Amino acid sequence: MKKFLMGMMIMLVALVMGACDKIAVLNPKGPVAKTQADTIIFSMLMMLGVLLVVYILYIVILYKYRASKLPKDYEPPHEEGSKTLEIIWTVIPIIIVAVLSVVTVKTTNAVESVPKGHENDKPLVIYASSSNWKWHFSYPEQGIETVNYVNIPTNRNVEFRLYSFGPITSFWIPQLGGQKYAMSDMVTKLNFVASNEGSYIGKNSNFNGKGFAGMEFEVLAMNNKDFNGWVKDVKETAPALTEKEFNKLLKIEHLGRKTYSSTHLEFRPAPEGKNAGHQHGSMKDSSDHHDMDNMEGMK
Repeated sequence: MKKFLMGMMIMLVALVMGACDKIAVLNPKGPVAKTQADTIIFSMLMMLGVLLVVYILYIVILYKYRASKLPKDYEPPHEEGSKTLEIIWTVIPIIIVAVLSVVTVKTTNAVESVPKGHENDKPLVIYASSSNWKWHFSYPEQGIETVNYVNIPTNRNVEFRLYSFGPITSFWIPQLGGQKYAMSDMVTKLNFVASNEGSYIGKNSNFNGKGFAGMEFEVLAMNNKDFNGWVKDVKETAPALTEKEFNKLLKIEHLGRKTYSSTHLEFRPAPEGKNAGHQHGSMKDSSDHHDMDNMEGMK
């Protein structure tokens, strides 16, 4: 029986590990996603271990205490509770929870920081903002902007600065790292590094209406030479993004890919610094806020 149960356990683990390549979050292509995937697999193995012990005990108890052909007047012997057993089944869950808590806290701190080995690198800053069911990606250093796709260089820290022109969304690239919320009145940050060239799917993981399911974008990781070449090509061939054009984009619910040789940050800055804490998506609110700042300065 024990050999059978062990065989089933090994087969189950093999099936889970074999499916990892088909599950994006368990097929990491960067150090942040690798840390998270390792934590998920560790937690799964711990839970499988708990299930194995429970099922073995369940079968043993069913077998040992099964009904048998005893006289009708048979009375089982009186047995007192075991303090040792009570201590064991109280301490073991505490240990399991403590181990998972420590691992989770360490993982959370690790993924919230710049990936190891890239602490001293100059990050590539990309502002990722959502509107309706699309994503806008602004490259302030390069002076370009894309819609519904984002290109990044490999082996370089990419700092995504997230916010929204509407309801709260959640920025998530499963193979590069975890998700974080994008909100209308503040900027949140995520640091990723893509270790391998390739195309990865990004999505919104927070339900925000009827177009939620289609709110996906492509992340294309390429070597630094190709990335610089792409930036140069955009600067030379793509049209500039005007405020009028951007306002039209915000109103459109669904949109294909777009590329521009300037960014909306020039006339509609992100909600950070002095622009934080108000609905930046409204021009009236922005004007009122600016007037209030002027009044404060006059005081």
